[in-house]
Amino acid sequence: MWFKNLTLYRFTEPFTLPVDELTEKLSDKRFRSCSSHDEFSMGWTSPIGNATEELIHASNGFMMVCLKKEEKVVPAAVINEMLQEKISEKEEQEARKLSKKERTALKDELIFELLPRAFSFSKKTYAYIDPKGGWMVVDAASAKKAEDLLSYLRKCIGSLPVVPINTIDKPAVIMTQWLVDNKTMPKDLVVEDECELRSPEEDGSIIRCKRHNLSLPEITNHLDTGKQVIKLAVNWTERLSFIVDENLSIKRLKFLDLIQDQVTDTDADDEISQFDVDFSIMSLELSNFLPRLLDIFGGENKT
Repeated sequence: MWFKNLTLYRFTEPFTLPVDELTEKLSDKRFRSCSSHDEFSMGWTSPIGNATEELIHASNGFMMVCLKKEEKVVPAAVINEMLQEKISEKEEQEARKLSKKERTALKDELIFELLPRAFSFSKKTYAYIDPKGGWMVVDAASAKKAEDLLSYLRKCIGSLPVVPINTIDKPAVIMTQWLVDNKTMPKDLVVEDECELRSPEEDGSIIRCKRHNLSLPEITNHLDTGKQVIKLAVNWTERLSFIVDENLSIKRLKFLDLIQDQVTDTDADDEISQFDVDFSIMSLELSNFLPRLLDIFGGENKT
């Protein structure tokens, strides 16, 4: 359940839906498995899994939701091979070449026939709402995956006034300054051993460094030629480690020993209790960290 990636949004208006009303609105779109001819199915499911049917897990004012998507998979190679056979057979019968429209229709018919026998796989996207702090936090490595969840949530509740996180200072400029002059680093941040540098021109070259001392002259030389830091691995107060990029997306988030010790020191008798402990500790930790993230990059740009 611990989030590994953070795609961050800010509410432009207060989120006022109570848990029971939000649950009612999501219930109409509860997840159901694909029927025989569905290519995919999407809906809300319990964040905890099979231990409960509750669509929202609420704790300390935070509300977690989970969007599940199931897709049918028909291998492209299988479709193409069978399609060519059908095209050849029909062209031979009618002694003519099929048009593009006819080929597309044949392909659609073929996929419809194959779907009941297709394998399916599912994936879940987790998110939580922090009404007091004004945050929508999605555990997604890509903006598209996060937007899919927001879009589906918006369909259910009618309105979701959120915008991507935006700061006054450009993250790439600030992170570049940190590597140029480590005295500019905030005291609660430590640069780790990974970064990505990019030349400012269009289609500029990209340098990726892993397990590398970022204070060495070879990194400085790249910065002197105008490259900017667009991804950087950092550690925050020995509590969180992560990679932050130029859009303030957080990747490969780890909750370090100081956080995990809190989990160990808490007794949980069952799966639901353990989930509640994990979510409570994670959401409270992030509620402290996210405002600091805004401050590090010059504060929130609300324009």
